[in-house]
Amino acid sequence: MRLTRLWTLVVVAASITAASAHHSPAVFDLGRQITVEGVVSEFRWTNPHSWIELAVTADDGTTTAWSIEMNGPAHLVRAGWRRSTIAPGDAVTIVANPLRTDDAIGKFVSVVLPNGERMTERAP
Repeated sequence: MRLTRLWTLVVVAASITAASAHHSPAVFDLGRQITVEGVVSEFRWTNPHSWIELAVTADDGTTTAWSIEMNGPAHLVRAGWRRSTIAPGDAVTIVANPLRTDDAIGKFVSVVLPNGERMTERAP
Protein backbone atom coordinates (compact mmCIF):
# COMPACT_ATOMS: atom_id res chain seq x y z
CA MET A 1 0.00 0.00 0.00
CA ARG A 2 2.80 2.44 0.88
CA LEU A 3 4.61 1.72 -2.38
CA THR A 4 1.45 2.51 -4.38
CA ARG A 5 1.15 5.88 -2.65
CA LEU A 6 4.79 6.65 -3.37
CA TRP A 7 4.35 5.86 -7.08
CA THR A 8 1.20 7.99 -7.19
CA LEU A 9 3.14 10.93 -5.75
CA VAL A 10 5.97 10.41 -8.23
CA VAL A 11 3.55 10.37 -11.19
CA VAL A 12 1.70 13.47 -9.95
CA ALA A 13 4.96 15.37 -9.37
CA ALA A 14 6.25 14.44 -12.83
CA SER A 15 2.98 15.57 -14.43
CA ILE A 16 3.06 18.93 -12.66
CA THR A 17 6.68 19.49 -13.69
CA ALA A 18 5.94 18.68 -17.34
CA ALA A 19 2.87 20.92 -17.42
CA SER A 20 4.66 23.89 -15.90
CA ALA A 21 7.56 23.58 -18.35
CA HIS A 22 5.32 24.71 -21.23
CA HIS A 23 4.81 28.45 -21.16
CA SER A 24 1.54 30.30 -21.36
CA PRO A 25 0.57 32.54 -24.33
CA ALA A 26 -0.11 35.28 -21.72
CA VAL A 27 3.27 36.84 -22.57
CA PHE A 28 1.78 37.90 -25.91
CA ASP A 29 -0.73 40.75 -26.35
CA LEU A 30 -3.47 38.72 -28.06
CA GLY A 31 -5.58 41.87 -28.36
CA ARG A 32 -3.07 43.50 -30.75
CA GLN A 33 -1.71 42.50 -34.11
CA ILE A 34 1.36 43.88 -35.82
CA THR A 35 2.60 43.45 -39.39
CA VAL A 36 6.29 42.98 -40.09
CA GLU A 37 7.87 42.72 -43.52
CA GLY A 38 11.30 41.22 -43.86
CA VAL A 39 13.58 38.50 -45.11
CA VAL A 40 13.60 35.05 -43.50
CA SER A 41 16.97 34.33 -41.95
CA GLU A 42 15.93 30.94 -40.51
CA PHE A 43 12.86 28.70 -40.33
CA ARG A 44 13.10 26.26 -37.42
CA TRP A 45 10.73 23.29 -37.88
CA THR A 46 10.93 22.06 -34.27
CA ASN A 47 8.85 20.89 -31.32
CA PRO A 48 7.17 22.12 -29.25
CA HIS A 49 7.19 25.32 -31.38
CA SER A 50 8.44 26.19 -34.83
CA TRP A 51 10.04 29.61 -35.28
CA ILE A 52 10.52 32.09 -38.11
CA GLU A 53 13.58 34.28 -37.67
CA LEU A 54 13.10 37.45 -39.71
CA ALA A 55 15.41 40.37 -40.58
CA VAL A 56 13.26 43.52 -40.73
CA THR A 57 14.85 46.64 -42.22
CA ALA A 58 13.45 50.03 -41.17
CA ASP A 59 13.23 53.10 -43.40
CA ASP A 60 16.42 54.47 -41.81
CA GLY A 61 18.33 51.33 -42.84
CA THR A 62 18.58 49.72 -39.40
CA THR A 63 17.79 46.02 -39.25
CA THR A 64 15.95 44.32 -36.38
CA ALA A 65 15.95 40.56 -35.87
CA TRP A 66 12.41 39.35 -35.15
CA SER A 67 11.52 35.92 -33.71
CA ILE A 68 8.04 34.67 -34.54
CA GLU A 69 6.75 31.71 -32.51
CA MET A 70 4.46 29.20 -34.22
CA ASN A 71 2.77 25.91 -33.40
CA GLY A 72 4.79 22.70 -33.72
CA PRO A 73 5.15 20.77 -36.98
CA ALA A 74 2.24 18.37 -36.30
CA HIS A 75 -0.20 21.31 -36.17
CA LEU A 76 1.42 23.08 -39.12
CA VAL A 77 1.22 19.99 -41.37
CA ARG A 78 -2.55 19.82 -40.81
CA ALA A 79 -2.75 23.44 -42.00
CA GLY A 80 -0.84 22.64 -45.22
CA TRP A 81 2.68 23.58 -44.12
CA ARG A 82 5.85 21.68 -45.01
CA ARG A 83 9.39 22.11 -43.77
CA SER A 84 10.09 23.81 -47.12
CA THR A 85 7.14 26.27 -47.06
CA ILE A 86 9.46 29.07 -45.94
CA ALA A 87 13.19 29.21 -46.60
CA PRO A 88 16.03 31.59 -45.74
CA GLY A 89 16.08 34.48 -48.19
CA ASP A 90 12.29 34.55 -48.68
CA ALA A 91 10.75 38.04 -48.46
CA VAL A 92 7.55 37.66 -46.41
CA THR A 93 4.94 39.71 -44.59
CA ILE A 94 3.95 38.34 -41.18
CA VAL A 95 1.03 39.27 -38.94
CA ALA A 96 1.69 38.45 -35.28
CA ASN A 97 0.57 39.19 -31.74
CA PRO A 98 3.44 41.16 -30.18
CA LEU A 99 5.17 40.33 -26.94
CA ARG A 100 3.76 42.48 -24.11
CA THR A 101 7.24 43.94 -23.52
CA ASP A 102 7.44 45.22 -27.11
CA ASP A 103 10.60 43.19 -27.75
CA ALA A 104 10.99 41.92 -31.32
CA ILE A 105 9.12 38.68 -30.65
CA GLY A 106 5.64 37.72 -31.77
CA LYS A 107 3.10 34.91 -31.82
CA PHE A 108 2.34 33.92 -35.42
CA VAL A 109 -1.07 34.75 -36.91
CA SER A 110 -0.45 34.60 -40.69
CA VAL A 111 2.15 35.05 -43.41
CA VAL A 112 2.08 36.16 -47.02
CA LEU A 113 4.64 34.11 -48.92
CA PRO A 114 6.75 35.38 -51.84
CA ASN A 115 4.23 33.85 -54.30
CA GLY A 116 1.38 35.85 -52.69
CA GLU A 117 -0.17 32.87 -50.89
CA ARG A 118 -1.44 33.59 -47.36
CA MET A 119 -0.86 30.84 -44.77
CA THR A 120 -2.10 30.46 -41.20
CA GLU A 121 -1.77 27.70 -38.59
CA ARG A 122 -5.36 26.57 -39.04
CA ALA A 123 -6.43 23.83 -41.42
CA PRO A 124 -8.29 25.16 -44.47
